[in-house]
Amino acid sequence: MEKIRERFKQKKPSCESVRLRKRSSILYSTDVRKPQTLKLFGISITVFTVIFRLLNCVLVQTSFVPDEYWQSLEIPHRIILNIFLTYGYETWEWKEGIRGYFYPLLFALMYKLLHLMNYDTMFVPRVFQALLAAYADVKLYNLILHWDTPAVAKWTYFCQLCSWFTWFCCSRTLTNTMETVLTTLALCFYPLPGSKTYNSWKYLSLVSLAVIVRPTALIVWLPLLFYHFCVEQNKLKLVVQRCFPIAALALGVSTLIDSVFYGKWVLVQWNFLKFNVLHNVAALRSSSVALVLHSGSARRDRPASPSLPARMFTGHQKAQNPAHNHLMDNSRLQEFRFVYPVLPFCMIFCGMSLAKLQTWRKPAAAALLLFNLIPALYTGLIHQRGSLDVMHDLRQLCDASDTQNSTELLFLMPCHSTPLYSHLHCPLTLRFLECPPDLTGNEEYVDEADVFFSNPLHWLQTSFPSQSTLPSHIVLFDALEKDIASFLEENRFAKQAEIFHTHFPEGRLGRNILIYTRGSETTN
Repeated sequence: MEKIRERFKQKKPSCESVRLRKRSSILYSTDVRKPQTLKLFGISITVFTVIFRLLNCVLVQTSFVPDEYWQSLEIPHRIILNIFLTYGYETWEWKEGIRGYFYPLLFALMYKLLHLMNYDTMFVPRVFQALLAAYADVKLYNLILHWDTPAVAKWTYFCQLCSWFTWFCCSRTLTNTMETVLTTLALCFYPLPGSKTYNSWKYLSLVSLAVIVRPTALIVWLPLLFYHFCVEQNKLKLVVQRCFPIAALALGVSTLIDSVFYGKWVLVQWNFLKFNVLHNVAALRSSSVALVLHSGSARRDRPASPSLPARMFTGHQKAQNPAHNHLMDNSRLQEFRFVYPVLPFCMIFCGMSLAKLQTWRKPAAAALLLFNLIPALYTGLIHQRGSLDVMHDLRQLCDASDTQNSTELLFLMPCHSTPLYSHLHCPLTLRFLECPPDLTGNEEYVDEADVFFSNPLHWLQTSFPSQSTLPSHIVLFDALEKDIASFLEENRFAKQAEIFHTHFPEGRLGRNILIYTRGSETTN
């Protein structure tokens, strides 16, 4: 470009306008008009994306990890319904003050509105999350459209919609999902080389919200913030007039919200950091993606992108939360949710890679679509669906209001295998195996779930010494059925339902979930 400019400087002025050769890259284009946006099947990309993500939401009918219920939906359900009815449950994280109320409060407002409308559903929060995902998809496309060529924007959008893991996660009420949405939106206003949408106020505000929702978002953004600081000419202004006020405001609002709901002054972010450092519950690992690696040579004429250090710096965190280990150890897929916020960065490089391909572009795109479609449909419709299906069956017990007082459910499953009141919506008496970590340093500590699975029959006989203390229903995985068969037979429990869960049971999980009812005949 410098040689071209020098060449034009040497030319003599002319009264006739000089028509410059049109460049394929928008970065070098002199046309300031907005690039023409993509249309799919005759409709705008925005409408298509919304329809796509709503369909996405409907076709994801499985469970993933406990946090999508226990750290999001269960908390607002308890907040709202405790105003009218005294039931609900909080996991140990909330009792220790290491979780923030900002994200659950969004769902609490939805539950409040639904309660006033006398409409009871758990689907609305997921629709809300799907619409946010659609908005982030469109913003990512528009970012690349203004930052690079239309071809790169189109293929980035294609990769984003093809991603089976995005399909699997984007409508779930996980903090990782909201973190990903906020990270994508922040990226749209980040000072990328040649970006025309840079806005420090917007991107720093979105980053602050992402950190409030999930403090580990800072891991993704630290190298990006450092890059911005390095390239910024007025560093003092950036820190004093942008970073500090925005971070202070976000932290102040978050602390105020948390202190109101905890009933005392609490700094959740500090508690979260302190717990993770002292108890070593998170570790970083590296990860890579084939198309991302290919993109390294796809745009060598581009200045070094700050998203590359982010991808190199971030890995995925393996959850070491003791409260969830029994379930999560049997679902290695869950580890990838910690790298989910980095996927939008990867999609850009994947789009560059596909845009660079010529002869093999269509076969590569077809393969990408096929290899993502199969796991998307399988994980969304089949794998681990029993956790939700069993709650749908149990919810029928709420309709029999005259029997609610005598209904007691016992979940003999790895802790947090299913959601709870957020999917029942009635004050049934529930008991399940708990496994909070020992925070006192007692090396001999064994949680309730470990005690039970070490000797199920002894635990049952000790916990229910007489007929009058027995529950009316027992929910368990079929892997446990043989171990407690004598207890079930002795106390006249009969199998009421058998619900498919997964084709790949591991450890304490099973292929099916069973519902046993005391004193009833088998119905299935």
